[in-house]
Amino acid sequence: MSPGASIAAIDCGTNSTRLLVADGTGHPLVRLMRITRLGQGVDATGRLAPEAVERCITVLREFRGVMDDSGVVHGRLVATSAARDAANGADFLAAAGEATGLVAELLTGLEEGRLSMAGSVVDLDPAAGPYLVLDIGGGSTELIAASGPDDPDLVAVSLQLGCVRLSERILDHDPPTPGQLDRAGAEVTAQLDAAVVAHPSFLDAHRLIGLAGTVTTLASLQLGMVEYDRDRIHHAVLRSADVAGWVRRLAAEPASARLVRPGMVAGREDVIVGGAMILHAVMDRFGFDECLVSEADILDGLIASQIG
Repeated sequence: MSPGASIAAIDCGTNSTRLLVADGTGHPLVRLMRITRLGQGVDATGRLAPEAVERCITVLREFRGVMDDSGVVHGRLVATSAARDAANGADFLAAAGEATGLVAELLTGLEEGRLSMAGSVVDLDPAAGPYLVLDIGGGSTELIAASGPDDPDLVAVSLQLGCVRLSERILDHDPPTPGQLDRAGAEVTAQLDAAVVAHPSFLDAHRLIGLAGTVTTLASLQLGMVEYDRDRIHHAVLRSADVAGWVRRLAAEPASARLVRPGMVAGREDVIVGGAMILHAVMDRFGFDECLVSEADILDGLIASQIG
């Protein structure tokens, strides 16, 4: 890849659609995120809703324009949980490819995990591992344990847990009721217990790295951030007690009150409780007092894959 050429990565997730444009050395040039809620209703219907598809395709057309303005010569476009679970996922992939001019790829949970690991540890010391990377998405949650993406002992699972899925399936009252919180907690715990039984090596990780919107939004809330500052969020540390406190506070108030909190990202206020519960449950189950927040994630892994 020529150092002067620009490359792109697009992630069509369950809750958001994101773009990263980088130069040929991998240096980021443009980062964009739009809340599109592609996974709206997928858990209940098994299909992508037409209005959700339209929201996402509109954003992808916008991203195509940004890519053109940035002189992008190559790119990767991936879709994850929502498209994997939907009967009409192939139709969405075709439309996404047409809107962007890229080949739309449907990632497996393992592929998603490896790319998330590749992005999140790019500026960390492999000797400090193994790491447990936690990628809380809208429809699924990936757990990846390794010292790096090329670690032969890498273990990854994709759980049918996510901030949107948990909110639509259980936490559908605003604010959630105590009974709903208990049921959601039991569901998260059961899936984490099953993951540990299947992969005991998860318990050997030395450090927890948290990715994606739930984790970065909690960091922004903890910092009381009025304006987004990536440098302050990247490698911020969330303590278990602080995460537990945010679960209690956010679950006790309606989405409208969450939205006006400094640091809340519009479009996450109605699903942040489910995501925060997943993060706290992981920290508790795997014995981590701290979570290292990473703004480098699957997009950075996709960029690295094109440079390599």
